[in-house]
Amino acid sequence: MDADRLRAVMVRAYRVMAYLTGTMLIILCFVAIPLQVLAHSDAMVRVVGTAHGVLYMVYLVVAFAMTRLVRMRTASPGTVIVLAAGTVPVLTFVVERWVTRRYIAPALAGAPEPAPARAAAGG
Repeated sequence: MDADRLRAVMVRAYRVMAYLTGTMLIILCFVAIPLQVLAHSDAMVRVVGTAHGVLYMVYLVVAFAMTRLVRMRTASPGTVIVLAAGTVPVLTFVVERWVTRRYIAPALAGAPEPAPARAAAGG
């Protein structure tokens, strides 16, 4: 499989996992946990919580592989944000759009990687 096709497949897998993980986290936080507290029913929390946990582990692997293919730096704040996005409700959707505009679109278009932001030098 050539590099461009691999990159496109990995980007699609990342997007699917970002949306699945984010959706499950929203359901967990805004439906299942309130039901657990208000209705004293923890069945939905167990099912949705487990599903989110499994999906998040898959998301971590897929997201890290995607960051490598679009040439994000390994220990950069951007990579950390991408990997942690599945732990904050709604953040996976925001981060997916940001990563798509900043890294994925240029990588798929064959453009050089974006230059890191530099602080203005004093003096």
